[in-house]
Amino acid sequence: MDLQEHDDFEEVEMNLKEGDKVQLIIETESALGYTVLINEEFDGLLFRSEVFQELEENMEVTGYIKNIREDGKIDVSLRPQGFRNVINSDVDKVLARLKSSREGFILITDKSSPDSIRFHMKMSKKAFKKAVGNLYKQKLIVIKDDRIELV
Repeated sequence: MDLQEHDDFEEVEMNLKEGDKVQLIIETESALGYTVLINEEFDGLLFRSEVFQELEENMEVTGYIKNIREDGKIDVSLRPQGFRNVINSDVDKVLARLKSSREGFILITDKSSPDSIRFHMKMSKKAFKKAVGNLYKQKLIVIKDDRIELV
């Protein structure tokens, strides 16, 4: 078989699976989010709800395969996939924020608005509450009415 023929007409083999860490190049912004180029080879979509940072065209970021749909389209995330990875990453983020604060507390709680949490912590309210719950169970923090303190 001629190599040229083989390459042109065979369907591209996709060696990606859900959870894989990949390099993303941000392409264009749309109503849904951003179209991205995955590992310089595949097109993907990064939904707006997955973005907690400023992105611009041609920016390179690390991402993770979230879902490979039946039609071959690929959804990606900027966060590691799988419950454990996400929780650990969020817990680390909240802990780092507490440790870097001069007073040893943050004026954000589970009662704060989703917008406030997104702005200050760069995560969703749901993710923040899970991380705080995890830190609380580990007895690393105290939750007060108006703030969260390091123990």
